[in-house]
Amino acid sequence: MELMSAEEKNVHHKRSGKMRYCAKCVYPASSAAPLAFDERGICSGCRTAEQRTSIDWDARRKRFEKLIDEYRVQDGSNYDCIIPVSGGKDSYFQTHIIKTVYGLNPLLVTYNGNNYTPSGMRNLVNMREAFNVDHIFFTPSIRVVKVMNRMAMRMMGDMNWHAHAGIFTYPIRASVHHNVPLMVWGEHGFMDLGGMHSYNDLVEFTYRFRHEHGLRGYEWYDFLEKAKQYNETLTKQDLIPWMYPSDSEIDKVGVRGIYISNYFHWDANEHGPLMEKLYNFRGSDEPFERTYRRMSNLDDMHENGIHDYMKWVKFGYGRATDHVCKDIRAGLMTREQGVEIVKKMDHIKPKDLYRWLPYVGWSEQEFDEVADTFRDPRVWWIENGEWWKDNVWGEPSSYGRVNLHRDMWKKYQV
Repeated sequence: MELMSAEEKNVHHKRSGKMRYCAKCVYPASSAAPLAFDERGICSGCRTAEQRTSIDWDARRKRFEKLIDEYRVQDGSNYDCIIPVSGGKDSYFQTHIIKTVYGLNPLLVTYNGNNYTPSGMRNLVNMREAFNVDHIFFTPSIRVVKVMNRMAMRMMGDMNWHAHAGIFTYPIRASVHHNVPLMVWGEHGFMDLGGMHSYNDLVEFTYRFRHEHGLRGYEWYDFLEKAKQYNETLTKQDLIPWMYPSDSEIDKVGVRGIYISNYFHWDANEHGPLMEKLYNFRGSDEPFERTYRRMSNLDDMHENGIHDYMKWVKFGYGRATDHVCKDIRAGLMTREQGVEIVKKMDHIKPKDLYRWLPYVGWSEQEFDEVADTFRDPRVWWIENGEWWKDNVWGEPSSYGRVNLHRDMWKKYQV
């Protein structure tokens, strides 16, 4: 890292405009999940969440029952559906509805990103036994996963791209391989967070959403193409787990992915305690640094950690904001209470970074230098050699020294 000149240290970058925040929850306009604001300054995620109170959930349940009856294998010769699971509270709830309530025979499919917490692994193993179901637990080559960690961090600022791609690819491969057309997902994440769709749309899983949003527009072949550029070694065979089936393969089986949250009132705060009571699900034994919830993202120690820290670096908010917004919408806390939580937690650089650095062979300086190149100029500006941003509590703050090379500074200066 080159030392900053006196000129650079004294640069004051004029902000392009103050960041806008939702008047009801705490989401910023820079949200990673696309959202919009209405004339009252309330975001589309809040407006979509309000629809839950006016939906006839009994009618939705009956519609769901009719749908699954079309896919139930009457002679027992195959699985009735596939449920992609991580072993979390929502995975338990999905399997509870499918297996316990409706008596279907699901095949559970898990993509293992090699980052499970001890609590997460315990829940996953317990889940298979608690529900008495068959379960595919797929683990790709760890060498290849480490390569993809490094490459994706440089390519898009997301070391966990392989996990998102795995979750949205391997279960579909299993559906094609086992000739099981119906896939039961939990909630549509971007609909839940940002209101991408209405509950009246009854949106289903699509390749387009997977590619453009879940995978950020990248595919396995982009990694193959760029491997030499990053001094990494990958072959086409290494990347099989992330290869999406062809249209003809999907059409032959008739693969269809539904979101169970369109048919049953979805409240993660209710799922956790209920699954604890019925199936001995357990939250994290230790608190997280970047969120107050102990029942979320236990399958991947980095989801609440450095993966989410990169969301903070890019867009200026983190997991605490996500969870606060959900709880404000559910009426479990006030906006003022949420703002205080965000103020304490969103900016924290988590300790799981120090597991990841030796895992991929990087130094912390290398991580910081790469991370800084992904800061969104709508959010961040440079002042006296430090990063500054607007905050939901109304006052801008500085958040540490700049780790950019000089030729990148111009992106944040006008």
